[in-house]
Amino acid sequence: MRRLRIVVHDYAGHPFEVQLSRELARRGHEVLHLYCPAYNSGKGSLERQSGDSPSFKCTPVVLETFDKHAVVRRGFQEIRYGRSLGRCIAEAAPDVVISANAPLLSQWHAIHAARSAGAAFVFWLQDIISVAAQRVLDERVPFGRHAGRPLAALERRMLAQSDAVVAISEDFRELLARWGIPPDDVSVIENWAPLDELPMCSADNAWASEHGLTNKRVLLYSGTLGLKHNPDLLLALARRFRDERDVRVVIVSEGESAAALAVAKRVEQLNTLVLLPFQPYARLPEVMGAASVLVAILERDAGVYSVPSKVLSYLCAGRPVLASVPPENLAGQILQRSGGGIVVLPEDVDGFVDAAARLIADPVERDRAGRAARAYAVETFDVAPIASRFEVIVERARMRRMTQPRRSRAGRAGGVGVRGVPNGELIAEPTHQREPHRGT
Repeated sequence: MRRLRIVVHDYAGHPFEVQLSRELARRGHEVLHLYCPAYNSGKGSLERQSGDSPSFKCTPVVLETFDKHAVVRRGFQEIRYGRSLGRCIAEAAPDVVISANAPLLSQWHAIHAARSAGAAFVFWLQDIISVAAQRVLDERVPFGRHAGRPLAALERRMLAQSDAVVAISEDFRELLARWGIPPDDVSVIENWAPLDELPMCSADNAWASEHGLTNKRVLLYSGTLGLKHNPDLLLALARRFRDERDVRVVIVSEGESAAALAVAKRVEQLNTLVLLPFQPYARLPEVMGAASVLVAILERDAGVYSVPSKVLSYLCAGRPVLASVPPENLAGQILQRSGGGIVVLPEDVDGFVDAAARLIADPVERDRAGRAARAYAVETFDVAPIASRFEVIVERARMRRMTQPRRSRAGRAGGVGVRGVPNGELIAEPTHQREPHRGT
């Protein structure tokens, strides 16, 4: 395959996306990995490593602050971030742009910048963002149901404008088909975790010792606590085990929900509840190794269109996973078919707490499920075949962009317009095509 200039943008800064960038660079491509440092979440290995290819570069896209809970302010932040992202793409002059997890208003700028550079655009679809946004608008904005329609139309149009779509679950195909996205434009590549960066670690490790967790049975949640997560489930665990001296419920997170848990801990004197900020990525194996049971939660209405990537990292740790997720969700499906944990319905609080009590009391079952979890990760999370699939997709997208220039593909996605974005005119093609990069 010819050497390409590739921009990989992952707004969240997750571990597996940057692993893909490193692997593509190792194969000879010139890769610029972009991410948003202001977005508060657990990040991957975003600093240059000694073994990195000379053709790999990782650069933050600057955004001063990020307020995910202020609906109007957040929109302006997403636009400012999108403009900065667009400038980074323009300076890179890529052949292909792959963009994941971007807010819709930021993603629009990424597509526009790719088109202006004559580059192909691959929409790496991690969530159907307009579905989640509709929920927020319904709760926080008058006439929110109507306010969310332009976002759904915008997301649909951007997917139609993309030269390829990579969805993370087969379950996305039905909605994409209803939105008029041709099946041939859609590839499904399930998310993974960087197995080599997440080795199994003993429970008796330095991080556990630093936080007083050695010789404790630990239920541990690590990751974002956002609008798709119900922190009351974690609080229910802390209440259930409040009198168990050798049990700790550990929450590694930040933000409003973590702050609310801190208030509940103080008011209810929940001494078994341990609250910690996000930890350095290099220490994540120790963090997960300290756990007896790893915990994941996802609201019912997140459904099939949001897959908690933390579950995939959990599988690498060789620990059982207790997940409060919809059973149709891909994370729930993985846990059930791998035998790596227990899946409980999101609304079943009592069932969730009871399952935690069973696991924490049964070391034999914890060992069996933990070994099954690790075996699934070893079998599934090899980045080499995953990167090969991405290479095929980006090359096909690049050839499509070179040989089939067109002003818009948005007409295939239906006739719903977006305010300020006329039908059929979401993206204007550049007046000329840049000479493709010639590589070895």
